[in-house]
Amino acid sequence: MRETQMDAQVGERMPPLTDEVGRDWRRLAGPTGPVGLFDPAAAETLPEPARRWVVHAIEPGTPLLTTARLSMRGEIRLGRWLPFEAEQVLRPPCGFVWAATAHLGTLPVTGFDSFVDGSGRTRWRLLDLLPLSSGAGPRTSRGAAGRLAAEFVLSPACAFASWVRWIPVNERRVIAFVTVHGIRHRVSLTVGHDGALSKLTVMRWGAPGGRRRGRQLFYVNVTEEATFDGFTIPSAVEAGWLAGGERPFIRYTIDQASYRWPLRPHR
Repeated sequence: MRETQMDAQVGERMPPLTDEVGRDWRRLAGPTGPVGLFDPAAAETLPEPARRWVVHAIEPGTPLLTTARLSMRGEIRLGRWLPFEAEQVLRPPCGFVWAATAHLGTLPVTGFDSFVDGSGRTRWRLLDLLPLSSGAGPRTSRGAAGRLAAEFVLSPACAFASWVRWIPVNERRVIAFVTVHGIRHRVSLTVGHDGALSKLTVMRWGAPGGRRRGRQLFYVNVTEEATFDGFTIPSAVEAGWLAGGERPFIRYTIDQASYRWPLRPHR
């Protein structure tokens, strides 16, 4: 039995994006089928921590769809901690677009991060008019590629993809070598005895705390899970740099996630 994602609905509501990034959003959110249905026996060839995670994260019979639309809220550090809400389309290993609105008092700060076709971009504006920060080019792209590699855990069916290679470490830890746009990223997963993911680390390009820009260790701590369309994913996380200790710059909760086509607008 197989399932195919269907064409996008006309008039699907989009988050506020530039024309170019909006086109990227629509392309990433396109159909990904046909796909098979999950059989737990397929996970038997994975290293034990990965097997536990996959069996915990995917309900039997779930279509192995890998594109997701996510809605989240939380706080992000943009000089200081600001509340935000965001939507994201995620399609490993092709790319992602994350569109957010943070709040500086009563003033909206809108922005996006994206990675598509090996190119990363970021832009933040006050009132959608006054530039606050932006980035593009090789350094931004390297950082965004590392993020995409780590976020394959939000699309658990990717565990069986040809671009993910598993190496066991011990009973609780496993390494996923995730290839994004020709570059292999080493993603370390810590998995509980119940199969729940508790921590993830990956080397990402950045300059935390004013350090010299380069490959730095990035962490994600998972505190809660939720199930959407048959996938159990991290739903409450804190993430940041491991540079002289944990340095969080974002905390968020995923309120909704859609995997079945069409990817549903959540608000």
